[in-house]
Amino acid sequence: MNYIKLLNAAFEKFYFDDRLNPTHISLYMALFQEWNSSRFADEFYVNRRDLMRCAKIGSKSTYHRCVTDLDSWLYLCYFPSNNPYKGSKIKMSIIGTSDEPDMGRYNPTLEQLAEQYHPIREPVVGQHYPINGQALVSTINNIKQENNIKQPKGWQAVIDFFIEKGFNADEGKKFFEHYETRNWQTSDGKAIRDWRAVAKNWMNRTELFEEKNESNKKQASQIKDNLRTTKNKDYGQPL
Repeated sequence: MNYIKLLNAAFEKFYFDDRLNPTHISLYMALFQEWNSSRFADEFYVNRRDLMRCAKIGSKSTYHRCVTDLDSWLYLCYFPSNNPYKGSKIKMSIIGTSDEPDMGRYNPTLEQLAEQYHPIREPVVGQHYPINGQALVSTINNIKQENNIKQPKGWQAVIDFFIEKGFNADEGKKFFEHYETRNWQTSDGKAIRDWRAVAKNWMNRTELFEEKNESNKKQASQIKDNLRTTKNKDYGQPL
């Protein structure tokens, strides 16, 4: 795991997410530090008191509200523990580091800043340098190259990509049909710039959703077992 890339991707997602408040971000950063301390383990256990102290959260209800929000918004998976001697389990979400962190949403301001500090070094056709050294760019053949991966070349390319990443063909078909009906545009009407990046986000959300459902099923089964009573009760024994 690359600490800097993960943190930058998280901050970029914070920028777009208007649901977050400073307490959410403070708690996420405390959890991120715990994740880093565990060498970015797939799952790790946390202590509520330590997290509240690190995130400067003074109320238990605020803590539980924020961690539940982060869970429902797919920043992480939260598995609460009823054992006072065992901390709750956390599984952090791997936030994509592409320029489309939230299902293809794209911020042109960030891209302009990126191009300003990391300009494209490819030569421009028809560029001339006069005596004073100022570059005059010709408008002839000065056409920006199109991104060839905006849209997949048919549904088979999508299915192959999903299978390559360990998903079944049905999930790839759902993804293709979903965006095909939307003309390969994001939720805010902008054209998708990289369908593979959006597909990876789709996969991450699918995995987190399945894991959460599996956890809920196990908890429901445990509760059902605890509530189950025996039919044959012996009332003859003295109290």
